[in-house]
Amino acid sequence: MGGGEIALLNLVKNLDLALVTPVILLFSKGPLASRLREAGFETHILSLSPNVLDTRKDSLGLATLLRVSIAFRVLLHIFQVARFTHQHQIDLVHTNSLKSDIIGGLAGRLAHRRVIWHIRDRIDSDYLPKSVVRAFRILARWIPNNIIAISQATLKTLQLPADFKHARVIYDGTPLIALTDRHPGARSNPLIGLVGRISPWKGQHIFLRAAAQVRQRFPNARFQIIGSALFSEQQYESQVRALASELNLTDAVEFTGFRTDVPALIQNLDILVHASTLGEPFGQVVIEGMAAAKPVIATRGGGIPEIVIDGETGILIPMNDAPAMADAISELLSDNRRRNELGSRGRRRTQEHFTIERTARTIELFYKSCAASNKSGS
Repeated sequence: MGGGEIALLNLVKNLDLALVTPVILLFSKGPLASRLREAGFETHILSLSPNVLDTRKDSLGLATLLRVSIAFRVLLHIFQVARFTHQHQIDLVHTNSLKSDIIGGLAGRLAHRRVIWHIRDRIDSDYLPKSVVRAFRILARWIPNNIIAISQATLKTLQLPADFKHARVIYDGTPLIALTDRHPGARSNPLIGLVGRISPWKGQHIFLRAAAQVRQRFPNARFQIIGSALFSEQQYESQVRALASELNLTDAVEFTGFRTDVPALIQNLDILVHASTLGEPFGQVVIEGMAAAKPVIATRGGGIPEIVIDGETGILIPMNDAPAMADAISELLSDNRRRNELGSRGRRRTQEHFTIERTARTIELFYKSCAASNKSGS
């Protein structure tokens, strides 16, 4: 599952069911549907046409939507979702992705329901094509009644007018699990990990170049790249694996591939590195690492500085800067006490600002205010 799917699952599992009855509508089968049903939630699949479903978010511009074959299927799906909304007596339509913003948003409007857009992507030209950016900035002003953004950085990219009063930031949260052995002492083979989909903008190539420099100072250091590539990015994964060989890191780097036990893998790390080369909308992996009391090194961009207080709860470094990353890793490997302090402070900051319980309570209040606005007609 992707970050948005994980965030949705965490949210639904922590809502107060005495206040909210979640009815989840997905556009395809997959692990999210299975996990939701296993947890006992009413989950429906209204399958979207494959040529619409497979359209990547970086090609969701108006030109794509206006292609006759796609436009017809999208319109049909909008009517089907609107009918579903009526049949299940839905009060609020809460969309969770760029595609669902359009389809679910228009369906909600058609069904005369209040629409909440949950913006989980930075709507900016360094993250999405310019046509997509223009389209979504326009649509954001008239489809949703309310907008939730996952960071201030993400909200700013919508460039909403000053008189748009119905948007707010609600940070995603993570479960705060009990800590296992945190390796408080210095290990002879310290383990540094990067977690996330293998993709050029996630920076695995930067991480490896930094690892090569760290190994010159700490020959026993070990590294993990946790995650796998989507089909369209498998060529990049091959390039990353070739780079590991080129840098003589094959004995020091483990590619774990896709894993379902990521929290356990994070618990086993000594340092968690975030290496994205573009600004993250938020940084789910970063709060997961902080929740596990791991010292975090993260690139300074997007919503990350809203999570990590540089030098206090982690270390921020410039994007695309392998030497700076290597220096930060080496600094922490040289100072076990500092590693533990950053980890402890990071966990405390997560407890105060980024727990899933806090997120769920905030969204429940947001739902309540939206429902009240619905009744008053505002």
